[in-house]
Amino acid sequence: RAATMAFFSRARIPMAAACGAGLAVMMPSSTSSPSAPKLASSEASQTVPGKLGAIAASLHRIEKALGVSSDQPPPLSTAGGPQPHGIDIVLGAQWGDEGKGKLVDILSQTYDVCARVAGGSNAGHTIVANGRKYKFHLVPSGILNEMATCIIGNGVVVHLPGFLEELKSLELAGVQWEGRIKLSDRAHIVFDFHQTVDGKQETKLGRNKIGTTKKGIGPAYASKISRNGLRIGDLGDMENFEARFRSLAEYHMAAFPGLEIDIEKELEYYRKIAPYVMSMTCDTIEYTNQAYAAGKKILVEGANATMLDIDFGTYPYVTSSNPSIGSVLTGLGVSPRKLKGIYGTVKAYCTRVGEGPFPTELVDEPGSTGEYLRSNGYEFGTTTGRARRCGWLDIPQMKFSTVINGFTSLNLTKLDVLTGLPEILIGTKYVYKGKELDTMPANLKIMESPDFKVEFETLPGWTEDISTCTKFDELPPNAQKYVLRIQDLLGVPIRWIGVGPNRLDVVDRGEGWDILEQQKGV
Repeated sequence: RAATMAFFSRARIPMAAACGAGLAVMMPSSTSSPSAPKLASSEASQTVPGKLGAIAASLHRIEKALGVSSDQPPPLSTAGGPQPHGIDIVLGAQWGDEGKGKLVDILSQTYDVCARVAGGSNAGHTIVANGRKYKFHLVPSGILNEMATCIIGNGVVVHLPGFLEELKSLELAGVQWEGRIKLSDRAHIVFDFHQTVDGKQETKLGRNKIGTTKKGIGPAYASKISRNGLRIGDLGDMENFEARFRSLAEYHMAAFPGLEIDIEKELEYYRKIAPYVMSMTCDTIEYTNQAYAAGKKILVEGANATMLDIDFGTYPYVTSSNPSIGSVLTGLGVSPRKLKGIYGTVKAYCTRVGEGPFPTELVDEPGSTGEYLRSNGYEFGTTTGRARRCGWLDIPQMKFSTVINGFTSLNLTKLDVLTGLPEILIGTKYVYKGKELDTMPANLKIMESPDFKVEFETLPGWTEDISTCTKFDELPPNAQKYVLRIQDLLGVPIRWIGVGPNRLDVVDRGEGWDILEQQKGV
């Protein structure tokens, strides 16, 4: 028994999980870079070996009660370190549009499975590869890896006409996707009338509008929560689908006077596409967990961002889902034990589309720094084309996002956009009525108050072109100082640094720049 426990200790796999799931023990990943700093982290106490110790102690008590144990529990390794196999996640750390898709595109070249887990076609990623620009809304951008299978998980809401149009555009662009896309049978459907209702509700709000993309995401999630929505898998039983669709359409026409739905025309469309859609549909929960058990590498592509989270964001100016770490569990159907690298994506400055508070926002005037950032960074929404509001990097907001998601490393994008600025500011503190705030306030009136201030730190800029840099020490000294200052303020290592718009315009500092990798030496 001691030998058995020692084996699971060395493998860094909880005994109960390994026995229950029948997972094969994987080889540990590579050791951390010797140049990477050892960052102190409270996460070290939450490692799998630490949890294994608790399991071992419980097992010892049971064995002792049965009279089959010695007085001392078997020794366990106390060395920190991540599980050798796990699901990696790329998340947005600000208000969206951070450049998550580019990192996913880079990483997905070595992954077997790429997944979307929340949101809908309100999300948008733009990838530039081999001189061609690709725009993604529902399909994971990992589809550009010809060897990867892409999952649209149960937490996503799917507008099928838009989804099929996206597939057609990928095919015209030469992307061979057939057989590589798995739609969850539990994912809810966004109907055209959901989009109509979305627009009507936004217009009705007038000056208090939220800034929705009008893609029907909120109303579709409302149908889901009201328990009268329809799911992709329902297309497999058209008799039941038709009855429930009629009921749902009539419900919406009664709730929104003036809304007209051609029920027969809609049903004709769904009868026509049902066999095609069902050919791509499966139980993605089963598929994902079987892929994990088989040792497949899985990458989750986050949509939107933490500050748009329905629970954690600047409510009500948020999206209708949870684009933070929790959505990976609920939107894909996996255990938290299976998560590994959590990569937060953050711009070297900050942007926001739509309404809502933006503490570090810059004045948008011709010749202003805000206009310079928008022009140089081409800050226009992939989904809506709307101009993005621009501002300085916001450290209190990023700390809040880091606490929620537990980022193991960061992806700092668009550093090149700051080139040419004589000086660069970083928002380092929120102050309200003369006192520093410890976290993001839930009450938006605080951030709108004249008593609310942001304290800034000023760093020198640089003029050198950084687009050809491939190593950190090739960056101009002032650019290096800026990156290191952000890393120091957040306490999370920055692994990737974006230096240009193309796929390969990224400085990768290596696996050692990840908290999980660094814990191996703790």
